[in-house]
Amino acid sequence: MQTLSDIKAILATRGLEPKHRFGQNFLHDQNKLRALVAHSGAVAGDLVLEVGPGTGTLTEALLDAGCEVVACELDGDMAAIIKDRLGSRVTLIHGDCLDGKHAVSSAVLRALAGRPFRLIANLPYGAATPLILNLAAHHPTCLGQFVTVQREVAQRLAAAPGSDAYGAATVLVSLTSRVELLETLPGSCFWPIPRVTSAMMSVIPNPDRPTIDPDRVSAFVHRIFASRRKQLGALLGRQVSYPAGILPTMRAETLTPPQILALMHAIG
Repeated sequence: MQTLSDIKAILATRGLEPKHRFGQNFLHDQNKLRALVAHSGAVAGDLVLEVGPGTGTLTEALLDAGCEVVACELDGDMAAIIKDRLGSRVTLIHGDCLDGKHAVSSAVLRALAGRPFRLIANLPYGAATPLILNLAAHHPTCLGQFVTVQREVAQRLAAAPGSDAYGAATVLVSLTSRVELLETLPGSCFWPIPRVTSAMMSVIPNPDRPTIDPDRVSAFVHRIFASRRKQLGALLGRQVSYPAGILPTMRAETLTPPQILALMHAIG
């Protein structure tokens, strides 16, 4: 597994430095990298999607565990490093992991070919939330997501109703998945050291997840959280037949995800 010195040397030999515009903060703490793989439960033969492999530190750990890796890298310089160092040992996609912010990249989906997979990645901060939400809502073949993200993202996705962090993203992921904050990662685990604290988290499909139309739910949730301090009656009208336990004087931020789903169905 690559050390920090290895990562710096790989970049230096190509005249490269980490690029802020791509959110490149390389996770180099080997204990944290091993923990991420261990939390995922991935074993030999498992298919893994890694987004933002960088110089391939985590990629190599996954390959050493016997996983089949699809690596998606937006930065052409990093993609070239992965190609040169790992060659045919990985399926490399040079491009964005998302088509816009509303769908997983068609190139990624072709590479996964409908097979069950896990997302295991040190995610670029800009891609984290939309990718996690898309996989949770639209891709039941994703067996789980085990990622490092900005701590505030992890806290928001795991937030409880009534808390400041609770919002549309919380509801959307909670309706399909169990979210757990696994570990906090100080900036010293990364190079360059980011200005924010990171967290390791898991998003695992709930076997009892309700059958929902993700797009309809997303539209409704964003509607009622757009003015989160307003009462439901002001947003939806007071003549609506509100489900038991929900009053027009309540606010969206106080409702549990199942209550929000019941409310959506009630107003039609």
